[in-house]
Amino acid sequence: MTQHRKHRSPKSSWQPVHQWYNDLVGEKGHYYHQHVILPRVVELLKMKDGDALLDLACGQGVLSRSLPTDVEYVGVDAARSLIEAAQKQVENPKHHFVVGDLMKPALSTTKSDFTHASIILALQNIKDPKRVFQHAAEHLRKGGKFVIVLNHPAFRIPRQSSWGVDETKKTQYRRIDRYMTPMEIPIQAHPGQQQRSTVTWSYHFPLSTYFAELARVGFVVTGFEEWSSDKTSQGKAAKMENRSRSEIPMFAAIVAEKR
Repeated sequence: MTQHRKHRSPKSSWQPVHQWYNDLVGEKGHYYHQHVILPRVVELLKMKDGDALLDLACGQGVLSRSLPTDVEYVGVDAARSLIEAAQKQVENPKHHFVVGDLMKPALSTTKSDFTHASIILALQNIKDPKRVFQHAAEHLRKGGKFVIVLNHPAFRIPRQSSWGVDETKKTQYRRIDRYMTPMEIPIQAHPGQQQRSTVTWSYHFPLSTYFAELARVGFVVTGFEEWSSDKTSQGKAAKMENRSRSEIPMFAAIVAEKR
C-alpha cells in the first residue's frame, strides 16, 4: 500500500496562476497535450496492469487520465490548488494526488518501488533539475523507467530564441541567441497586464546538463526523441512555415533507466 507523508503546502510560483493554468490545460490537456505529448508519452512508458507511476510536478493530473485503468498512480505537485483540481476529477481508486515540493529532501510518498516515473512539461519550471532526478531515483525500483518531456532546450528558450524569415531564400528559420549558459528567466503569465501580471519562472539548461545530472544520480539514458508540432499553416507563407515547423522540434523527450 502506498503511504504518504503530511506536509504543509509549499510555495509555488504556479499557485497564483492556478486558475489560468487549469483553464488552459483542462481535463484532457491543451492542444499539444492531446495531439503530440500524451499519445507519445503513453507509448514511451509502455505501462501494463500492475505497474505504478510516480508523476512529478503533475499539475492537475492530465497524464493520469491517459493511463491503463489498472495502473497505480501517484501525482505530486507543489501547488495545492492544482492538486485539489486533480482530486476533484479522480475516478480511479488506484490514483492519488499529494502536495509536495520537489525541492525538499523528501517527497510526500514513502513508496520506493515505482516501476515508472515521469515529469511532463514541468522540468523547465524547476530551479534544480538534479533534485528532481534524485527523487525519481529514490522512488523507482532498479530498472525503473523515467520519462522526461520538456520544451526543447535547444530551440525554445524564452527571450533567447525566436522565428525569423530569410526573404532571399524564402525560408523561415529559428534564431538562437544563447544556449550553453544556465538561465533563470521571468515569464509574465498575462503579458497584456504588463507590470501587474503574475510572474512564473523558467529555468534553462543545455541538454548536456540534463544528461550529466541524470548519470550522477544513477540513471542511464536509454532514449531521446524530438517532437515537432503537427499543426499546418494556410495561405501564402504556408509552405515555408510548414517546412520550418516540421524541421524545428518543439519538445524533447528523455527516457532514462535506474541502474
